[in-house]
Amino acid sequence: MTAVEHSGVTPSTVAAPPVAELRALKKAYYKSDGSLMVEALRSIDLAIASGEYVAIMGSSGSGKSTLMNVLGCLDRPTAGQYLLDGHDVVTMPDEDLSLYRGRKIGFVFQAFNLIPELTVLGNVAVPLFYQGVPKRGREARAREVLALVGLSDRLDHRPRELSGGQQQRVAIARALVTSPVVLMADEPTGNLDSATGQSILAVFDRLNSEGMTIIMVTHDDGVAARCRRIVRLKDGNIEFDRRV
Repeated sequence: MTAVEHSGVTPSTVAAPPVAELRALKKAYYKSDGSLMVEALRSIDLAIASGEYVAIMGSSGSGKSTLMNVLGCLDRPTAGQYLLDGHDVVTMPDEDLSLYRGRKIGFVFQAFNLIPELTVLGNVAVPLFYQGVPKRGREARAREVLALVGLSDRLDHRPRELSGGQQQRVAIARALVTSPVVLMADEPTGNLDSATGQSILAVFDRLNSEGMTIIMVTHDDGVAARCRRIVRLKDGNIEFDRRV
């Protein structure tokens, strides 16, 4: 029996391409006169496989926020390639990129970014509305992911009626509702107390254990320690890339 057979992983799985791959990727910002203001990312090579749990770290000005924005297709690189689920998103027209991003990436932010006028169910269903999913299908899928994060009893509540931890769980459910290939989290426990933050991190741990690819920006060594790989940036370069 080969090692691959013994592990229960097929050769085709081993050979699968990365979910996200950056090749010689650069991002620079320019002044209004066209002169270089800052080179935020300097020829980054990075490949993230399906099922990985990655922390992106670095001090202020290191390029970690720019890297997250590029990985999340919120900003375009100046040069290089970015393959997301096998497709080069750098060359996509804006409208196509927006649709592709909505299908492939789920976002969780520090500030929750929930719509105060909508119920929990309505907030989670919003991404499916923009994908043209009929109302009945939107609500059924939203109920499903809210059950995953333990909020089946809060469907009709408004965000203001929830605790910070519950609001972040709603945000996680909203990120999951489109069945993305990557979940991206930007300081997801930054607005939470320690105990609540740990409960939210436990949700991420469980999602990763079930196969979800997670990329998390954090400045917190304790949060990064929950991940299985740490990529630290310095001055727009990868200072180290370590699996833990």
